[in-house]
Amino acid sequence: MKKIDVQNFHFNLENNIFELHERLRNKTWRPDKYTAFYIRDPKLRHIHKATVRDRVFNQALFRVLYSIFDINFICDSFSCRKEKGIHRGVLRLEEFLRKDTHNYKSHTFVLKCDVRKFFDSISHQILFYIIKTKIKDETSLEVIKLILNSFQTDLGRGLPLGNVTSQLFANVYLNQLDQFIKHNLKIKYYVRYCDDFIILNKDRNSLIELIPKINEFLRNKLELELHPKKVEIRKNTWGVDFLGYVILPHYMVIRTKTKKRMMKKIFEAKKQLDKKLITPDYFQNLLNSYKGVLSHCNGHKISKIIDLQSCAQ
Repeated sequence: MKKIDVQNFHFNLENNIFELHERLRNKTWRPDKYTAFYIRDPKLRHIHKATVRDRVFNQALFRVLYSIFDINFICDSFSCRKEKGIHRGVLRLEEFLRKDTHNYKSHTFVLKCDVRKFFDSISHQILFYIIKTKIKDETSLEVIKLILNSFQTDLGRGLPLGNVTSQLFANVYLNQLDQFIKHNLKIKYYVRYCDDFIILNKDRNSLIELIPKINEFLRNKLELELHPKKVEIRKNTWGVDFLGYVILPHYMVIRTKTKKRMMKKIFEAKKQLDKKLITPDYFQNLLNSYKGVLSHCNGHKISKIIDLQSCAQ
């Protein structure tokens, strides 16, 4: 393994930061080209990674913008926010299910929706207009416009999966939908994580009537649309599938596909460990991360299998 020259590394990093500062001050900074690659998580995603220099700047910009926009977001938006995340989103939905069914003494209906090609379809023009309602500094707006224009999937559309600013901009964009659902449609039980959202109502017909209203808002205000194959209404007693977990009355399990993917990765990692392609510490950390996922649900059987793998090292 090549030894890193730490002193030289810090020197180059410092110089790059000074250069970045100077370019920003002189208004000569322009985003570098992205490095594109694919990952499966489990869906195939096209990631565009910025250079180290630009990631440093994006992170700094994110920190400033986050405090300005986050205070306007609804409580029940859980993607890429401090003290939120997947598990809190799932627990909030479970809380809503308990309330709407009086602790599962009755049943309710669940409307589950997904926005079609969300990140690829975001309009730069609409997003920039929304941002301008909160940001008045012209220099900051110029920099934000440079970031938006640095990537597009179609003319004037799209955010790069991989930029930390994209996560915030996505929430800024869909906050318009959140406000519409909460304040215009007066929905009480609503949870959103990125472009996936769920609405509860005891009246199935009320949920059916909501679908065209939501679609009309998305099309007219945000130039988006619901994914026609990912809109469904079901009884909560059939199980509510959300963010990798399935919520059933009085207990929660991990999604079957997630479980199979987890076990496959564990067995593949065990083979790599046996061939000494990975270290025991790496393998144990992988097992611990999966046990962490299972700690949020009824996953005793899988946890026992993971424990056996841990003992077999």
